[in-house]
Amino acid sequence: MSADTTTAAVDAGHSLASAGNAPTAVGNRSAGRWGNPQTESGGGWAQHPLPDTGPLLGAHQDLTVTPVPGTDSLDLAPPHGTGSWGGAHEARQPEAPRRPPRDAIEGLLLGLAAGDAAGWPAARHRAARMPEWTRRLTRELDTFAEQNATTTLPVPIALNQPPEPLRLGPSDDAEWAAFTAEAILTASGPVFTGLPPERRLRAAVDLTWNALAGQVAAAADRAPEVESAVLPLRARISVRAGLGNLATGLRPPATGHDNPHFFDDAACVRAVVLAVVHPGDPRAAAELAEFDARYTQDGDGVHGARAMAAAVAAALGGATVDEAVEASLAELPPVTEIGRNARYAVKLAQTAGSAFELVPLLEHQIVDHVYSYGIAAAETVPVALALATAARGEMTAAVPAAVCLSRVADSAPALAGALTGALGGGRSVPTTWREACRTLAGCALPRLAGTDLVELAGLLAATEPATPGGQFRHDPHSDNHSDTHAG
Repeated sequence: MSADTTTAAVDAGHSLASAGNAPTAVGNRSAGRWGNPQTESGGGWAQHPLPDTGPLLGAHQDLTVTPVPGTDSLDLAPPHGTGSWGGAHEARQPEAPRRPPRDAIEGLLLGLAAGDAAGWPAARHRAARMPEWTRRLTRELDTFAEQNATTTLPVPIALNQPPEPLRLGPSDDAEWAAFTAEAILTASGPVFTGLPPERRLRAAVDLTWNALAGQVAAAADRAPEVESAVLPLRARISVRAGLGNLATGLRPPATGHDNPHFFDDAACVRAVVLAVVHPGDPRAAAELAEFDARYTQDGDGVHGARAMAAAVAAALGGATVDEAVEASLAELPPVTEIGRNARYAVKLAQTAGSAFELVPLLEHQIVDHVYSYGIAAAETVPVALALATAARGEMTAAVPAAVCLSRVADSAPALAGALTGALGGGRSVPTTWREACRTLAGCALPRLAGTDLVELAGLLAATEPATPGGQFRHDPHSDNHSDTHAG
């Protein structure tokens, strides 16, 4: 993480992290039953009630305050969220921490980037680096085709501009994954040495989000309202809403609950990177992913993040594709939409002859064709798990099949690529795709332009995994703590 980014994170933490705890009710939505498989409504897009901030995530307080000996003023306790819902799908727990091989982390990042690049939305995301008039012209051509019943459809264009931004390459998903990797690297650095080891990663995650929220707050000062602020980034609706909530003083889980896109899969992309912290320990990875997801998601958005983190953590620990998917299903409540869809999709995959054969079944029985956006975690996560299963963990089979599902092509290919890449390692990514996708363009987070994912994988691999005693195995204080799910 760059020095200016670290400084911004700390400054933002000073100004925003002391905003206080979230209220117990948010917005106009009623708070129904939450977290009980016997009473939960089960609608993946039906909002869950706002859980209490204390038992679930710990109070998100000012992380710059040193805790008083014998107390825990930071209160960044591990979440006690969904738990295991799998019955027979209970994930295996490792007896000792292990370091994920660099090759597996490289496969995770490059697989995610390749899937991100392969989906048709990537060209539109990357077109954000072109002059605005080029995108306006594309919209006008689309209107012309509609009004004149023309079947020749426009695509993003360069016209008299250099076409480099439109070439094949990763877009928003890969950049938000790198954003999460920065928090992991910061947690292992000198910024948080004053905190207990098991608190550092959660502190880094909190300050990273508050750094962005600080930018939102500054932009909001120049705009009539937060929603119309011009930000130095491009993000999902759920992320923009979450940042806006942080900027106005809300704290997780309110920032994710009072959110119009609480159900989307934005946190799932971040979750697969957080799995690097807990290789071979799906439950701990899921709990860490939930801590991060609560900044922007609720309901199935959180369940999906837990599921993807668990699957990738299992893969990084040496699990087979079936074992990784089992670990994922263990994090999905059966009565939710994402839980039902995932189990049914995996069942379809187990009888499919190939990933390509599975595509029509997923298109007709899992993918929704009503909503305006194809980003619901209740669809993309089941699709990714099913295609990884049908492809027997092969990235070169799972990703092309995911791309065929155009409705969910913005993130399902990236999620499938991340899981299968972690299973197969960097060597499973074809050389042509490796070279095309290893460098970020900065189309969503401009400051990340030029980031090399292969180098980033090396940095993450050099960060030792969490242990039962603390976040990093080499920390001299790790033996003084007993939290097995510390982040």
